[in-house]
Amino acid sequence: MSFDLTRRRFLIGSGVAATGLLTGCDALVENASINDVLQKAESLSMGAQRLLMSHQPLAREYTEADLSPVFKANGTSQPDSEDYARLMESNFADWKLVVNGMVQTPLELSLADLKAMLSRTQITRHDCVEGWSAIGKWTGVPLGLVLQKAGLAPGARYAVFHCADDYEPSLDGSGRYYESIDLVDAWHPQTILSYSMNGKDLEVAHGAPLRLRVERQLGYKHAKYVMRIELVDSFKNLAGGKGGFWEDRGYEWYAGI
Repeated sequence: MSFDLTRRRFLIGSGVAATGLLTGCDALVENASINDVLQKAESLSMGAQRLLMSHQPLAREYTEADLSPVFKANGTSQPDSEDYARLMESNFADWKLVVNGMVQTPLELSLADLKAMLSRTQITRHDCVEGWSAIGKWTGVPLGLVLQKAGLAPGARYAVFHCADDYEPSLDGSGRYYESIDLVDAWHPQTILSYSMNGKDLEVAHGAPLRLRVERQLGYKHAKYVMRIELVDSFKNLAGGKGGFWEDRGYEWYAGI
């Protein structure tokens, strides 16, 4: 869940460095005409990348010899809530992933339930928009299998990940982090709900008990502390309506790499 200035703003000439004046950039995206250009640029970027990726559908995978000695834990290092503290005390034995919204069969899956499903292990590079990268080994259940188990209702277009971590008060007043991807990325074989990193259960700083890995997008899309997956047909009823915590503050929704 890395965050900083978006690459899109740089590429279209915002003139602000990636580690610099975020307030100035937010002022830019409040301008309706500039925001319209940004949205069009994002759509063009997404379309171009998906055309290219149709011939190279997988992000590059590495070997254990390539694992980074240090993998930075970015964003929230531990959700600050009594509910999450109680889950930690029980080693997440009482935690359940809720899958609801536009599904045929709402689900509540324990960590044991998820670990009993078919898993995938992949060694990939995490690219943060702040400019750093690290290679880690992730194991989890493919998101597509969970969605298949729930069954999608007609019209469902996006999977929204509601998380346990808080930042500043969000646009809906909750402060809760959330992210979303469309069903193209949701069904991609490397999009997994990861419960293990480098052969061990996820540490709290890395998103325990469950985090999203969507390997063809930048780090801030990899939501940590996932509590609920909601299937929706649009973002209009979600916080700022842009599909993610940082997207509501001007970041690009499609963060493909």
